[in-house]
Amino acid sequence: QVQLVESGGGLVQPGGSLRLSCAASGRIFSLYAMGWYHQAPGKQRELVAGISRGGTTYYAESKKGRFTISMDNANNTTYLQMNSLKPEDTGVYYCNAGLTMAAVLRGQSDYWGQGTQVTVSA
Repeated sequence: QVQLVESGGGLVQPGGSLRLSCAASGRIFSLYAMGWYHQAPGKQRELVAGISRGGTTYYAESKKGRFTISMDNANNTTYLQMNSLKPEDTGVYYCNAGLTMAAVLRGQSDYWGQGTQVTVSA
């Protein structure tokens, strides 16, 4: 089993920045990729970005240019740097991890964190 724990969420003003972290533990040797998803209030969970251990990244079109995903392989942690935040970025951000990049990007991976709340408001 793999456990994922997110942190770093909070309240931020429009235009501000936050960095989310997701630490993986357990049978982490089996993981190839990790990703971040956003669930806005009343909406479905949507992909934000994914990253492989080799450093390949993928971003949802709406997040390109403002969000950056990175991975610290030594500490099995992925980060999501969020800049120029907008009110529509509000919601719960979930980390996921899987055996393939495809599984992570399709939301079909087996492992999910509990989510961290981000609120963008003046």
